[in-house]
Amino acid sequence: MNGDDFRPVLAAALRGWATHEETLRELDAALGDGDLGITVRSGALAAADAVDAVPVDAGLGAVLAAAGRAFATANPSTFAALVGGGVMAGAKELPDQAGYGRDEAVAFGRAVEQRIQQRGKAELGDKTLLDALHPTLEVLAGADGDAAQLCRMIAAVAHDRVAETAHWESKRGRAGWLGERSIDKPDAGSSAYALFLDELATALEACS
Repeated sequence: MNGDDFRPVLAAALRGWATHEETLRELDAALGDGDLGITVRSGALAAADAVDAVPVDAGLGAVLAAAGRAFATANPSTFAALVGGGVMAGAKELPDQAGYGRDEAVAFGRAVEQRIQQRGKAELGDKTLLDALHPTLEVLAGADGDAAQLCRMIAAVAHDRVAETAHWESKRGRAGWLGERSIDKPDAGSSAYALFLDELATALEACS
């Protein structure tokens, strides 16, 4: 898949992600200030518009960089800055070539993970987005299938991790202030990631 092929897929996934505003607001309100829903909605719609505006024949890196930049600047929130910055860092890892597959997706994801970890100062086990992102990349690196199948597979992994890590105590951000009261409440950032993968898988299936 090249940049032009992926552009409508990504834009559709982002617009689908925006529809989960209320679900994410409720999840975030249980552990934080409840603003994740609007952060995702406005950021996702801004990113989709930015993807549409990228010139034809732009490489996949340029498409993803535009999406990350728009997501990061749409809201003055930590989640927007971390995710948008991570996507921009990942975009730099994509070589200028005719097509992209699983290996490039893993390289992109690992760069996203590294940037989020560096800027957010979180570690695996802190009950953050990283605890869903990292295992999906591990599974993706060793999996086979077409893009839609792989995306649906790692979406399931992400949802499983949301359920598993819900039983942990949050260690970062506003959720970390709750201490033991955060136990048995799903991490909203991880949930947002899992929902985005759902939307991306649906968009990939629609174009296959």
